[in-house]
Amino acid sequence: MAKLNITLLRSKIGKKKDQIATVEALGLKKIGQTVVKDDTPEIRGMINKVSHMVKVEEA
Repeated sequence: MAKLNITLLRSKIGKKKDQIATVEALGLKKIGQTVVKDDTPEIRGMINKVSHMVKVEEA
């Protein structure tokens, strides 16, 4: 299965509660932190919700 590198680029401060929860559910806590996740429809949906805050690359 393909992997995705997801990096948090923008702060969670001042964002909607559901966006903050989505970022935290992806495992991101600090700006610049990167996590590796499987490329599933569920993860893609979460990324789509906070696309303005994260950078996604194929691993």
